[in-house]
Amino acid sequence: MSLWVDKYRPTSLDQMTYHKDISSHLKNLSNSGDLPHLLFYGPSGAGKKTRITATLREIFGPGVEKIKIDQRQFQTPSNRKIDINTISSSYHIEINPSDVGIYDRVVIQDLIKEAAQTQQLSSKATRKFKVIVIHEADSLSKDAQHALRRTMEKYVNNLRVILCCNSTGKIIGPVQSRCLLVRIPAPSVQDIVDGLCGVVAKKEKITVPTELATHIAVTSKRNMRRAVLMLESSYVQQYPFTADQNSSIPLPDWEIAIIKIAKLALEDQSPQQLLKIRGLIYELLSHCIPAQTILKHLAFYWIKSVDNELKTEMAVCAATYEHRLQIGQKAIFHLEAYVAKFMSIYKRFLLDISSI
Repeated sequence: MSLWVDKYRPTSLDQMTYHKDISSHLKNLSNSGDLPHLLFYGPSGAGKKTRITATLREIFGPGVEKIKIDQRQFQTPSNRKIDINTISSSYHIEINPSDVGIYDRVVIQDLIKEAAQTQQLSSKATRKFKVIVIHEADSLSKDAQHALRRTMEKYVNNLRVILCCNSTGKIIGPVQSRCLLVRIPAPSVQDIVDGLCGVVAKKEKITVPTELATHIAVTSKRNMRRAVLMLESSYVQQYPFTADQNSSIPLPDWEIAIIKIAKLALEDQSPQQLLKIRGLIYELLSHCIPAQTILKHLAFYWIKSVDNELKTEMAVCAATYEHRLQIGQKAIFHLEAYVAKFMSIYKRFLLDISSI
């Protein structure tokens, strides 16, 4: 038994229900004689990974879906051994080198060289190149991106690279200039409603009220993956759906925990409160919630909650610590420092108001 979000994930470009112009463009590109390096970017839940998988299927056929998960070992110049999980088929390899932190350059160079020098095993391949898909490319270090640029040039005859990221702001110019940029915008509210009512509901043979689907689309912040998960959660909670079910759609546990942290920092600005918040942050990190996600949600909640005089300072503070997260190694240090900085700024503001 699988989740609806995996069960009804489109497997071909023709099955995509929104951004059909992008799907048509990718289909024409896949059927052309030569495929450039690609850079997919857009917000989370817009369908970047789904479109990448569908594009690979369009290029190589259904054989690209026969995948296996391997644990690869790489050796750094200091003789340290690092492990990373890869997903691969006879035609492509998917990696997330940000999992290994500062050693991502070693992974990028070695894996691309190995893939470029290995011939495809399948005799049915219509393309003579392999594809490497790099997820979370905006988390790559600058050294890794420069190494990627050099290897992209060297092995362009028998290798293509597809990058996937949320924003191009952290991708260096030389890498961007060697890729065809494909922007995947977030689906509209109506696109999500059509997907929930016209695809998921029909295949599950259930009735989803348009009002509920619209509420889910807005609450999910136009994130298709999250919207499908919320619909399934509501279905498990109560079916048939009721008129007052809009107000009872549950939030994810990690989001509830982040809201709790934000409220604790607003209630009391003391070392004891900071120690309590640190334990909650540790718990979130131990459950694999990305540090950037924690900081982003805290920043948005606090900027919405504080006085207008503090909004600009809070935005600058969040940007500063987000940058430190990128160049640092221990996420807990920077998140705790960010919370402490917010508490200091907010406490000073409250003391200034009380002295007037």
